[in-house]
This record gives sequence, structure tokens and C-alpha cells, in this order.
Amino acid sequence: QVQLVESGGGLVQAGDSLRLSCAASGRTFSTYVMGWFRQVPGKEREFVAAISRTDTSTYYADSVKGRFTISRDNAKNTVYLQMNSLKPEDTAVYYCAARLGLVIGTSRNMYESWGQGTRVTVSS
Repeated sequence: QVQLVESGGGLVQAGDSLRLSCAASGRTFSTYVMGWFRQVPGKEREFVAAISRTDTSTYYADSVKGRFTISRDNAKNTVYLQMNSLKPEDTAVYYCAARLGLVIGTSRNMYESWGQGTRVTVSS
């Protein structure tokens, strides 16, 4: 199994940008599809973005499309989430997730490994 550690969260104002990072250790990073999810209290964890093993395919939730960009650096065992034009409704705890295999998933049930989360707060 792969171990995941997120970083980069914080408190920003609406319209600002943040870049989240997720460092992986353990098994070979390039064998994992990677995803970002987010969760607010009282709601289910929701899909944000996912990226294929070789950075050739990406998927986004409609709510972040055009504002967020997922990328990965397999040499550094790291996946990133660049978040631009942040809105108060982006406030959540953001989780990095890993899925062993080829299929890119948007459901949280498809991912086997999870980080501890990093909090993002966007003030209006």
C-alpha cells in the first residue's frame, strides 16, 4: 500500500490561489491513479479531480473545471492540485487518494489509500 501526506492548505481570500501537494511513499508511485477529493462537515466526501498514471488523462468535477488543475511528477512521487479563483464554497478538507491500476475513478470507493487531509478555507 502507498502512504500519502497532503500539504499546502490554508486560509485565503476569494479569488486567491493555492497549490496542494501530496507526497507518496511505499509502492511504486507510477502504478497508481491519483485523485483529489474534498469534504465539508455533514456532507459526503466528493470527487474533485483525478489523473492517470502517466499524466495523459485528467478528470474534473464540474464545480472546479477551468479553475483547478491536477498534475503529477512521478520522479518526485508527488501529485498536485493547483486551485485558482477560489470561492468560499471551495472551503473543505482536501484529501489525496490513490488507486492501484489503470482505471481512473471518480468514486471514493474506487480508491484504496488516503491521506490525512489538508484544510482549505476561503473567506469572502
